Amino acid sequence: MLAAFLMALLLISGCSSNEEASETPDESGETGNSEGSDEAAVVTVFKSHMGKGTKPDSSSEHLQYVKEKTGVEYELMTTPPGSDPAEYINLMIASEDFPDILRPIGGVEQTLINQGGALALDELLPKYAPNAWEKIPEEAWNIVRTASPDGKIYYIPKVYMIPERAALLRKDWLDAVGMEMPKTLEEYKEMLIAFRDQDPNGNGKQDELPTSGREFGRWMDHLFAMFGVAMWEGYPEWDIYNGEINYAGTSENMKAAIAFIRELYAEGLLDNETFLNKGDVWAAKVNNNLVGSWYHLPANLGEKITALREGNTEPYIVGLPLPEVEGFEGFITQKSMGEPEWIIPKASEENAINALKLLDFFYNPENEEFVTYGIEGMQHEVVDGEKVLLPSSDEKPLVLGMANFTTDETMKVRIENSFPEEEQQMITDIFEVSKADARRIAGDGMPSTVYEGYPDIQSHKLFQEYLTKIVIGEWPIEKFDEFVETWNQSGGEEVTKRVQEWYEKAK
Repeated sequence: MLAAFLMALLLISGCSSNEEASETPDESGETGNSEGSDEAAVVTVFKSHMGKGTKPDSSSEHLQYVKEKTGVEYELMTTPPGSDPAEYINLMIASEDFPDILRPIGGVEQTLINQGGALALDELLPKYAPNAWEKIPEEAWNIVRTASPDGKIYYIPKVYMIPERAALLRKDWLDAVGMEMPKTLEEYKEMLIAFRDQDPNGNGKQDELPTSGREFGRWMDHLFAMFGVAMWEGYPEWDIYNGEINYAGTSENMKAAIAFIRELYAEGLLDNETFLNKGDVWAAKVNNNLVGSWYHLPANLGEKITALREGNTEPYIVGLPLPEVEGFEGFITQKSMGEPEWIIPKASEENAINALKLLDFFYNPENEEFVTYGIEGMQHEVVDGEKVLLPSSDEKPLVLGMANFTTDETMKVRIENSFPEEEQQMITDIFEVSKADARRIAGDGMPSTVYEGYPDIQSHKLFQEYLTKIVIGEWPIEKFDEFVETWNQSGGEEVTKRVQEWYEKAK
């Protein structure tokens, strides 16, 4: 699949210069549509996760507004229901179905960069996306430059200056079992035992899942974070261990965390279906008032709170301050800069100016109110003279958003506009707890080029196999040492060397 993708990419890139541009050249001879042009340029935008909604057509008011302001009409592309996003994007590109701009996943940005299939943006960004260029900090652009062999900018990074994820806890469950917030690992385990045995959800079935995760051990980062393990949605990250940047998956911190998680599983304190739970199954368990402690995105709690209330329960969710573990310093993993957000394929160079104009619209402070609230009746309603965001719906057209730049201030605005007044303090408090425990890891912004030639190391498959079998009791905890040895022999030593070289340059 990869070979076909690369061949198609290079073929298209080579042929693109011989094709006639569909847009009118501007004064500099480059292609692009000017604002107010009768003939709007069409820019295809690929995002693998779009949320609830239908694919918009040209009649969409949101699309028409953006078109009026930019001279660009966006056309959304996304993965079909049930498909794997990483596989789909590779198939899409291998079949020569190039979008004009895409959100890369699975390290595809590095493949594009290394094979000459990504468009260098150093000169284009300041000219056609000046608001994005100026808003994104120089530190982030410098990290992006370390991802390419020639030191050029090939993608627009995400900037998230506060922790996105948090350890979450049902405070109403804690109150129901008459306990205080746990301060140590032992107290945390005692709380989980109480959740298991005392029917805190009040349905009389004793079906509570004290804590839970997803297949492959993902989205249970809170159980690793207590031990100082750098984790990102269940994938071990790179941080400082033994005085140097190293893979968290092979650290003594990880071994201790897995031993504790193994205990939880054996005692029925960790959902025994954790390694079978797909995302929708896991979400349903949380939404159906079955899970007491979990790890996720505080900014996305709205739908869960609504679902819980529809189930005749009054949830109160709080951030869980990480319990202390003797001998370890816990933290919530924060990645703030350098992660790829948008990339333009070289094959789409003729429409790159229009893609950047579209991107710049969402970074322009003059459009901030529209980006936040959208169209009245579609994204918001006016209540007592104030705009209030409406919940997403499967019946409404999807709307495009392209600026992924989050600070304390922008999150405050998002909370105020996304949650009812009675829930805003709850969500704000969760972020405050998470911020107190969070820190940026040393591997923040590390390019996936370090994994070149070692796809199994990059995919974490070896780690996931050992984690699963040790936790469910099929293998003893002593097998972790075998994992470390096997990981190093399978390419881990070479990858570690590359990461340490990158870190010296990046820092």
